[in-house]
Amino acid sequence: MRGAPWTATWAFVLVASMAIGEGVVAQEADSLEIEELKQQIEAITRQLEELQLGRDVVAEADTGLFGFGPGASKVYKVRQGVSVGGYGEFLYEGFADERQDGTPSGARDQLDALRAIVYVGYKFNDRILFNSEIELEHSSTDQAGSVSLEFAYLDYRISHAVGVRAGLLLSPMGFVNEQHEPPTFLGTERPETEQRIIPSTWRENGVGVFGGVGPVAFRAYVLNGLDAIGGGPSKAGGFDASGLRGGRQKGSKALAETFAGVARADYHDRGFTFGSSIYYGASGQNTPVDSDPSSTIGAETLIWEGHTAYQAHGFDLRGLFALATVADADLINEAKELEGSASVGERLVGWYVQGGYDVLRQARTGHQIIPYVRFEQLNTQDRVPDGFTADPANDQTIISLGVAWKPILNMVVKADYQIRSNEASTGVNQFNVAMGYLF
Repeated sequence: MRGAPWTATWAFVLVASMAIGEGVVAQEADSLEIEELKQQIEAITRQLEELQLGRDVVAEADTGLFGFGPGASKVYKVRQGVSVGGYGEFLYEGFADERQDGTPSGARDQLDALRAIVYVGYKFNDRILFNSEIELEHSSTDQAGSVSLEFAYLDYRISHAVGVRAGLLLSPMGFVNEQHEPPTFLGTERPETEQRIIPSTWRENGVGVFGGVGPVAFRAYVLNGLDAIGGGPSKAGGFDASGLRGGRQKGSKALAETFAGVARADYHDRGFTFGSSIYYGASGQNTPVDSDPSSTIGAETLIWEGHTAYQAHGFDLRGLFALATVADADLINEAKELEGSASVGERLVGWYVQGGYDVLRQARTGHQIIPYVRFEQLNTQDRVPDGFTADPANDQTIISLGVAWKPILNMVVKADYQIRSNEASTGVNQFNVAMGYLF
């Protein structure tokens, strides 16, 4: 390989000299031959880039691997060296003036530079690589924004079928927790079920295995547990009536008094995907019980989800069901001083189905126009402890009607109207427009 750059360079000089010579000796050379020479020079230039930069600038973000989206998977496609990718999205939200019951909503429209992400990876050799995601949310840390490490891990491939992964890991649950690049999913916003019950984007420190055999792919990790109480060094907010999202510790000084296990398996065949994942672990982090300091809060948390998808022949169909249970919800309420309808849910349930179809599939164009619909129901207080009540506003139904335009596979513009209702009749409809990209 050491001689390859010199060979390419001499070839470049030779081709260029030929082109110049022809221009001097025969100014009326055939334009077709000149165009062919230009194409050869461009090809040699690309070869030089590959040799000098390790293919990092030319690896395409076109397919996902090992549970990740196309942008996050680029490091797996380079031969060796650095890989850079990313994605971003912008979101406009326009809210209805009235709530479901006819009273003023008070909601104000907003336009947000929602996310800008950079993936940086390094492939040491065919067995070992590093991958990371750095995220800037809401544009500026001087205002509503923040900068976070979404994942950072090392892979070691034991064989073609199995590898070991360690670091800050994405919990492999649902559709969007691992694959959340905007062009990869329909809808201007991620499904509520995959934010409140599967608390995306959900990452914790841990170690585990990944791989696949034939059409079956799997991942299984041991992670630090969630923090159901909150207020610890990670600054997690803890569980609340709206769901489990506040229990994420995000790898930041995460309490590790208790650990959890998560496992996932998927079967892929001819555009169909069938899969399931399960998470179980104590989320109390050995917090003493207020009324009995000699005891600790276990808060064993179980999350299970099943999912199916079909993405072929212009169709994009998905369905997901999620169920979570939380033990010691009454003790969590006591520790967090929650009363009445502010209770943490003992059982949380959510599901959605969605479908879209590319109406330009038969046309001679690279563009896609995909009308879509999503129907979703969730209740983050499907059951609460004795002595507490459920807030009917947490029993929600969301219908999204929209369309997505993809001029290329790596860019999308989406618009949808969301009909939001709940059992308290306080839902507020909204119109959203989003633009997203990945590379």
